[in-house]
Amino acid sequence: MAKRFIGFILALFFIVLGLGSISLASNKKRSLPLSHYIMALYYDDVGQLDLAVKEYEQALRLDWDNYLTHFNLALTLARKNEIKRAKDSLDQAVKINPEASEPHALLAILNLAEGKFDLATEEYELALKGAVRLNPKDVEIYKVLAGLYIRQGKIQEAKDTYRIISVLAPNDPEVHFYLGVVYTELKESVSAEESLEKAISLKPDYAQALNFLGYTYVEDNKNLKEAEGLIKRALALEPDNGAYLDSLGWLLYKKGKLKESRDTLIKAVSLMPDAVIFDHLGDVYFKMRDKDNAGINWRESLRLNPDQEKVEEKLKGLKQ
Repeated sequence: MAKRFIGFILALFFIVLGLGSISLASNKKRSLPLSHYIMALYYDDVGQLDLAVKEYEQALRLDWDNYLTHFNLALTLARKNEIKRAKDSLDQAVKINPEASEPHALLAILNLAEGKFDLATEEYELALKGAVRLNPKDVEIYKVLAGLYIRQGKIQEAKDTYRIISVLAPNDPEVHFYLGVVYTELKESVSAEESLEKAISLKPDYAQALNFLGYTYVEDNKNLKEAEGLIKRALALEPDNGAYLDSLGWLLYKKGKLKESRDTLIKAVSLMPDAVIFDHLGDVYFKMRDKDNAGINWRESLRLNPDQEKVEEKLKGLKQ
């Protein structure tokens, strides 16, 4: 009980601190809703959620446009698993304070709990945007937002966000790496290479960046000697990384070293059963005139990722 009382006193302290413009002594009209609000916080703290809700609602009857009351009522209703009412309170909080990020963060959690993943993502994005507005130089918030854009497939927005981060944190190798990744997705090859090279210059043992730049060269069928050096540096750091072995196997394929390529890709796929690696292995077998094994690997690639028109075309070609 003592801990709860201390928690209540601390909560009261922060409320008075945050609402310093409210004068309890000089403005009786304002002191009435605040007294209900304080009692609601106390009931919340001691676990009497029904009484807390009643006090929050009484406070809102006297001061409907109070953002904090709506938000804290939503928190309490969420604890009571009254999700619909909690969402209604959060919607009202957003109307009162559109710039606030907290209601969107809680809406994201509630939508996620209900399995409404698209709505949860939308609310999470709004929460992050609000956090960025409040903390325009907070690199970590920008990183989370940029990562969310990548997962949503909003590559242009991800690029714009990572460019902001690269100004705020010019010596962060991770930022330049992911900027290189989004440039690659946008087919901006020169900018992609520059960003990846910057990441490696800042962190020479950055295995992921070494492999990605090497694989990019292989895909573009250029700088193959340099690509081999980059990929082997990555593998020296992580010898059992299936993705890096795939890069090496694909490089060997491009150089016409089919047996070495096959053996490398077989090891890669044993470590990381991935649609792209099975596709590569199918290509190697096909080049070696082993149509049976080519078909086996292409079918496995499609099983792992059915949305591959090029692989489907390869399989159709085997039947002709």
